[in-house]
Amino acid sequence: MEKQGPIIEAVNLSKKFGSFTAVDNVSFQVQKGEFFGLLGPNGAGKTSVIRMIYGFSPLSSGKMKVFGLDIRTGWREIRSRIGVCQQENTLDPDLSVEKNLLVFAGYYRMPRKKAVQKTDELLDFFALNHKRQAKVSQLSGGMARRLMLARSLINEPGLIILDEPTTGLDPQSRHQVWDKMRDLRSRGMTMLLTTHYMEEAASLCHRLIIMDRGGILVQGRPEELVHNYAGTSVIEVENPGPDLKNFVREKQIRHEELINSLVIYTDDPDGLGRVIREKFCPEKCLFRSGTLEDVFLRLTGRELRE
Repeated sequence: MEKQGPIIEAVNLSKKFGSFTAVDNVSFQVQKGEFFGLLGPNGAGKTSVIRMIYGFSPLSSGKMKVFGLDIRTGWREIRSRIGVCQQENTLDPDLSVEKNLLVFAGYYRMPRKKAVQKTDELLDFFALNHKRQAKVSQLSGGMARRLMLARSLINEPGLIILDEPTTGLDPQSRHQVWDKMRDLRSRGMTMLLTTHYMEEAASLCHRLIIMDRGGILVQGRPEELVHNYAGTSVIEVENPGPDLKNFVREKQIRHEELINSLVIYTDDPDGLGRVIREKFCPEKCLFRSGTLEDVFLRLTGRELRE
């Protein structure tokens, strides 16, 4: 992946609503051609960051550049060069699949001939040609999501913001959308993704940040974060006895004590796993690989966020 000047450059970015700080002194960069993830529980500040990126919400303090332009003064040009695929279905239900793209192209004052050509390309790329004349209400959830992705590309953007693009989709539809996003990634498209699906972020993102309570907890490549914060392997023990709890405390093994289980993180699944299996697993133990979800839960906690 060729590195050039950053597409997004945020320095000490903050956003306040009265006395409440939604984003607190956040700094990060997104490079050209990078698939970048923005993760965090509800209320972490992700949406506020996204709204500042495309100029919808003004900065309280800090600096933000997109395409090298200051968001405070260059927001009109920045918006014209960004594509946004929102979580909510904002397609026009009264228009056909084709007309949804053509009308949207008109918002960018795209010449008719170019708009038709681009619409044909996108319908072909997202396998929607056979639904060209169908109304949006006739589309499945996966098709509607692919159409929203297509619409976000109509203006040939230099940056695509994907705001929870697969929420509510069944597994087959979700994987179809992932395939299209991987294809866009392979073409060098710069993309910013927010998602609650850790598997999605781990599979698609070159790098990501995890936010909570307005700040960045960690940032890096998914595999690095898994190695540093969860380990290569995880052992889950149901109804652990006090002897196992004392063992992991005394050995200073990374672990979490939950209500009815113990989660142990290790880079030595053979040695430690054998000890635990032989001495401390009278009931049920689960041995599995560490995941980005383990990292997310360790850093942000397991309590419900309303």
